[in-house]
Amino acid sequence: MLLYVSFHHALVNARALNTHNMKIFKYLFAAAIACAAFASCDDNFTNIEEAGYLAQPKTIDASSVTSEALPGAIKLRWTVPADSSFSYMKISYVNPANQQKVTNVVSIYTDSLLITNTLKRYGDYTFTFQAFNDKGDAGQPVEVKAQSGAVPPTISYEKEDEVKLSADQLSTDDQEPSEGPIKNLVDGNSNTFFHTRWSSPQKPMPQYVQIDFKEAHQVFMLYYQNRNGSQRPPAAFEIQVSNDGQSWEKVFEVSSGLPTAKSSEYTTPGIDAGKSFTHLRFVVTREASNSSFFCLAEMKIYNAKKIVYDPEND
Repeated sequence: MLLYVSFHHALVNARALNTHNMKIFKYLFAAAIACAAFASCDDNFTNIEEAGYLAQPKTIDASSVTSEALPGAIKLRWTVPADSSFSYMKISYVNPANQQKVTNVVSIYTDSLLITNTLKRYGDYTFTFQAFNDKGDAGQPVEVKAQSGAVPPTISYEKEDEVKLSADQLSTDDQEPSEGPIKNLVDGNSNTFFHTRWSSPQKPMPQYVQIDFKEAHQVFMLYYQNRNGSQRPPAAFEIQVSNDGQSWEKVFEVSSGLPTAKSSEYTTPGIDAGKSFTHLRFVVTREASNSSFFCLAEMKIYNAKKIVYDPEND
């Protein structure tokens, strides 16, 4: 009522104003009406801005937090109280690898966090849990210590020089007498081929190509190329090594995924036999069409370099 009387008195006095002052008065009058409208809604705006948990936040107890050491990671888990007195938490730690602070923000509904790219060699990681309400007020910080599991070493291989092979270093247990002599495997011509026996009597799988080296080897890669023509490619094979040509040890095996197209090529990943050897067998255990024979165009052996990266010790 008081607002109405004030506006009425102003309007009466306004008749004496000139046109310019009248325009100013109209703008002031509109502003007064707007202020009155906002004042009447003040309580509603306050409620919207302050929705959520507004009381003093309380951080969870350290005793409710557990940790699991995983390879290169730490899994933190905690119990969320039924009467949680916060809106969200910040979980922070200093990364010992670069001394940078890392902060993760989790909601009131979160009960676990996976910390990655950690190392066991750094020992205890100190995590600071701190609760916040919707206004950004912070609760007391709580510290929890946890350790990472070890990151396993990674191993890679680099191909090095080709081992020069001659026909007299090769042998097989099942040469086809009419074609495909084994010497063709090392003649450098992909249009020639080696073939195991397809004529009678046939020998069932497995069948092998043997290489007798003139020097010892340990870390290597094996390459072969399928025949450029009628195909009888390996579908599964294993590699065996020996130092006397009598006792053999399997050091590599492939049971699927080998190329079957004509002239297609395959190179094994790097193979570490674990000890030096002087004899190698490429043993075909299954041909792609389940035949009792196979053929290849070329075969090569490469020395290889084994590279070990151990982040826990480097």
